[in-house]
Formats: sequence, C-alpha cells, structure tokens
Amino acid sequence: MKKIIVTGGCGFIGSNLVDYLINKKYFVINLDKLTYASNKYHNKFRSKKNYKLIRVDIANKKRIIEIIKKYNPKVIFNLAAETHVDRSIDGPSNFIHSNILGTFGLLESLRFLKKKNITPKLIHVSTDEVYGNIKKGTKSDEEHRYDPSSPYSASKASSNHLVNSYIKTYKLNIIITNCCNNYGPYQFPEKLIPKMILNIFNNKELPIYSKGKNTREWIHVNDHCDALFKLYLNGKKNESYNVGSGVSLRNIDLVKQIIKICKTMKIKISKKTRIKFVKDRPGHDFRYSLDNKKIFKQLKWKPKIKFENGLKNTIIWYLENKNFLKNISKKNYEKRFGLKI
Repeated sequence: MKKIIVTGGCGFIGSNLVDYLINKKYFVINLDKLTYASNKYHNKFRSKKNYKLIRVDIANKKRIIEIIKKYNPKVIFNLAAETHVDRSIDGPSNFIHSNILGTFGLLESLRFLKKKNITPKLIHVSTDEVYGNIKKGTKSDEEHRYDPSSPYSASKASSNHLVNSYIKTYKLNIIITNCCNNYGPYQFPEKLIPKMILNIFNNKELPIYSKGKNTREWIHVNDHCDALFKLYLNGKKNESYNVGSGVSLRNIDLVKQIIKICKTMKIKISKKTRIKFVKDRPGHDFRYSLDNKKIFKQLKWKPKIKFENGLKNTIIWYLENKNFLKNISKKNYEKRFGLKI
C-alpha cells in the first residue's frame, strides 16, 4: 500500500480526509497532538489494518524525522492547526505554537530529510482568511495580497510565508491550498453550523454576531478532501491553489436555511429557539470570496455536493450521532470566546 501521512488527522477536516484516503486503500499515518478539539468519537479507523495513529506535536522535529524515515510516505497533508478565530483572540499563544512553530518544525524535518533523499510531497492546508476582508464585487485569487485580521488568520498567513520561503530557498516540493469555510460531519460544535444545529436540537437560542450580514463561502468537507487528493495527484509543484465552491451566504441567511431545513424534516423547534444578535467579535472580517478559476481550469475539479443537500445531510448526521458530544466537555463549546480584549 502507498503510505500517506495526515497531520491533524483527528480534527474535523483531517478525520474526514483520513476516512477518504482509507477508503481509497492508502495506508494512512495520522499524526495528531490530540488537543481539546480532537475527534475522540471517530474511532472506527482503529481496527483498520491500513491506519496508524501516532500522538505527536509536529513541532517536535526529531520525532517527526523518525516517523517520516520509518514510513517514507508519498505525500504529507498538513492539517495540524488551531482553527477557532474566537479562541485566538482570547489566547493567541497556542495558535503561534501550532500554526507557525508546528509548520516550521515540519519544514525543518523535510529540509533535513531531503539530504537523505527522502522527499515526500507536502500539501499545506490553509484558509481564505489569510486574504482578509474582501470588498463586495471582488474575489481573492492566488496572487491576492495577504491581509489577516485575527491572530488565527495571521498565524496561517505566517505559515504560508514560511512554506513559500522553504520552496524558494530549499527547493522543497510543496503545494499550498487556501480553502473557504468547511461544513459536514464531525465538526467541533464551537463552529457556526454545528452550533446552530445542536442549539436547535437542545431548544436554545441561536446567537449570531452583530446583525448577521457577514458573508462566508461554504464547501462540504468531502468536496474539500476530493480537491486535496486531486492536488496530490495532479497539482503543479510549488504552486498555490484556492479551493472554494462559489456558494456565498450571509450568516443570517445561513441560519434561516438551517431552520427551514429542520422544519421540513419535522424537527421540533421550540419557542425558545430564536435568532439572537450578540456582540460582534473584534476584527471580524465582513466578507470572504475566493477566485477558484485556477483549480477549476488546471485540475478540472469542481465541488459535487449541492449546498442544500450537504447541509441537510449534515443535520441528519448530527441528529443520528448525538453520542458525538458525550466525550466533549461543554465548557469547550458552550462558552463564548473572543471577548477578552
């Protein structure tokens, strides 16, 4: 079996990517630090012969070198990161460590291993948030300047800059991807879509920042995994690619659509479950929008999952997997973050 390393494979996107690759008969080595958001419920891989979980911090250069030398993977997908913007406002240090120093440790490991003729491709997974607020009527292509607004997006922009410098200086084989907002199964309930779904199930209010007019682009996590796999197979060495869907919604319209779908599914919605506008977080970008032409033209890739269908299936997944929350402390997703300024 061809071997692939996924860093952060117990996270939301990572666990879905692990599932995707295992189903394609790759041997997947999952490197994860196992933080608060790690997917402890998603243990179906453990019995698979083509899966190995190793608890490790990717900033640990010595250990990462040992693992890569042992398994000699064809590719490394780097999804190890702290991702929640609100948490980065309250405590940026974890984001600096994981997103910048972690990426640095991985790059240093690859630089060392290149001298030993061990040269796996690296797919470095980043975010559309590195581009900052995008004016109405425009989109951010791969040449758009970085203008991050939060400690999270700044840490991801920094990691992208580091990657680009290692491409130019050390001639490493790397592709950078910047993806829009993901949704789907196994997403930690601090994020917008699962929080709204679970609050509806639990007869709670639906908090939306400011007036809910901020706009985000949404892609189903399975489509994202498909794009990452195609980039591994056919993406051009040392290039950057935006991965988006073209589906943009205001937050208020997204929440209304979730409510509408729940009603069509005959899910009981309590009178207590109503939209509540709450204080906005500082530095909140108003709009993200990706120019996807490059990946569409070069790889002939397009998302397959229609947004309404994907959203309905996500609601069904949370409805059928309520045990997902049993291993998660409520303080890690019910508490409001991003107010300590």
